[in-house]
Formats: sequence, C-alpha cells, structure tokens
Amino acid sequence: MVITVSLVALFGLVMFFLLRSKTLGYGSAFIAVMFGFFLASTGASGPINQLTHAVIDAIGKL
Repeated sequence: MVITVSLVALFGLVMFFLLRSKTLGYGSAFIAVMFGFFLASTGASGPINQLTHAVIDAIGKL
C-alpha cells in the first residue's frame, strides 16, 4: 500500500511538472489519468503490480 501511494504521488508530481512546463497539455493529461483508471480495473492490473513490486525489490537489493 505504501509503495502504491508513493508511485501515485510520484507520477502525479511528474504530470504536474509536465503540465506546468506546457510539455503536456490538459487534454493529454486527462487521457493519461483516465487510461490509468481504466487499466487498473482490468486484468492487467495484477501483472503490472507484480512487475512494479519486482522492480522495486530489485532496486532495493542493489
């Protein structure tokens, strides 16, 4: 749970800075957020979470 909240905060911060620098438009940001919400409700969420945990574990063991 802590990792998920941290990643959401990280991606939110990146999206904020992309919007602020006008590299990413508001429409594109909305599409990215909606894609994330819809992706989380599919069967792909399990493998994505497993991949994320594996990468975080690997980084922690370096």
